[in-house]
Amino acid sequence: MTRDIYRELQERLDLFSIGFPPAPSGVEITILKRLFSEEDADLFLKLTPLLTPAEKIAETLGLLADEARTRLADMAGRGLLFSKTKGDTTLYAATPFVHGIFEYQVNRMDKELAELMNQYGMEALGLNMLQHGGSFLRTIPVNQALTPDNQVASYDDALEILKSKRTIVVTECICRKKQTILENACGKVVEACFMFDTMAEYYLAHNLGRQVTVDEAVDILGKAREQGLVTQPATAQNPDGMCNCCGDCCGVLQAINFHPKPAEAVSTNHYAVLDRDACTGCETCVDRCQTNALAMDDDGLAVLNPDRCIGCGLCVITCPSEALSLQAKSPEQQYQLPKDGMDQMVALAQKRGIL
Repeated sequence: MTRDIYRELQERLDLFSIGFPPAPSGVEITILKRLFSEEDADLFLKLTPLLTPAEKIAETLGLLADEARTRLADMAGRGLLFSKTKGDTTLYAATPFVHGIFEYQVNRMDKELAELMNQYGMEALGLNMLQHGGSFLRTIPVNQALTPDNQVASYDDALEILKSKRTIVVTECICRKKQTILENACGKVVEACFMFDTMAEYYLAHNLGRQVTVDEAVDILGKAREQGLVTQPATAQNPDGMCNCCGDCCGVLQAINFHPKPAEAVSTNHYAVLDRDACTGCETCVDRCQTNALAMDDDGLAVLNPDRCIGCGLCVITCPSEALSLQAKSPEQQYQLPKDGMDQMVALAQKRGIL
């Protein structure tokens, strides 16, 4: 039987992160053929997600060290592998499709790939996002929406996350860039996603973003929130990235919006509360909400559907009558987060029944 290396690659990628499931049309194979040669696919299949020196990989591949280094560096440069340099040694690892190969195409995204990814999102990846998006990204509140007595853990505070990082890189949102290419853009800021530390160093090494200071990052974060973007770091106490997402373009939010109860599909420790007696019916909150949790009732006042609220606080900070507030969930309802990215990947795999 002839080896179907691209199907093998799809099945391997489906083991990582939120997966890479087959689509009815087979568009996922078209995407892989667009990105990987057969030689690339064969090499990827011989790697694991554990960072490994090129010299060790050369032994596994049966190649001379120089040849292995050249091939590995080339694939990492095309966003098909993750790499990390420590001193004179570069380590390589297989990487998930999301977050990973897809996002690493930010400088190579063109109309053909954008159309393929849009199709794949509608046919297959969106369903996986819907089922597992809450384990991949989590919603954290806008600090302005919190009352002084509403204490927030450092990993639920965007500013504290930024302050804790040694390296911060800002890059373009791959979702909004894709929709821009397809002429479906929402018009909101594109350069709004952060990568941290080791992940940031990968982005710098491959010219996928630019390094910024904490102050610059805070300024970008503020502009993103002014435009109504939801801040979503990776679901770990020590996240390696933090996105600022819109319901129009973001794959995770788009998928979650198909859920009848988005509040159950995300990891969030807060929820909004509406005081209808204080509402003036200005409709500002309706425009701000990215999950359609707020609407106008027949009496001209807002109504809040708690099943759709993901606790971002964007509505709270722009309510002119202060009719909206943000509350913390009870201690027993608080999410327990994995410590870091590797623990997050294991947790995702366990949730999907892979481990």
